[in-house]
Amino acid sequence: MTGPVRLFAYGTLQQSNVQLATFGRLLKGEPDALRGYTLTPLAISDAYVVQTSGLAVHNAAHSTGDPADVVSGTVYMVAQAELSRADDYEVQEMERVEVALASGRRSYVYVRQV
Repeated sequence: MTGPVRLFAYGTLQQSNVQLATFGRLLKGEPDALRGYTLTPLAISDAYVVQTSGLAVHNAAHSTGDPADVVSGTVYMVAQAELSRADDYEVQEMERVEVALASGRRSYVYVRQV
């Protein structure tokens, strides 16, 4: 895969300090939503992630399968190399999956592993 890809963020990846630390730049995005998911708290034990985000507990999306459940966030265009940096930032309890957003656009998103 080459060229930019979509990355949907609903948590700390929307924070300017996290974007600068992870991507080296501020991202420009558009509002969108993830249907069939809800947010639950996830305690973070990775010291780098806690230091970067400023939070020891993050919200993690997990699938409910119910289209009435919606997680709001922002969809960004990122380069493949930036997507790899986001992989490095995310904790081991999270996995990157490709989904259809409420807008119909396909995007990567980090969700809680089942």
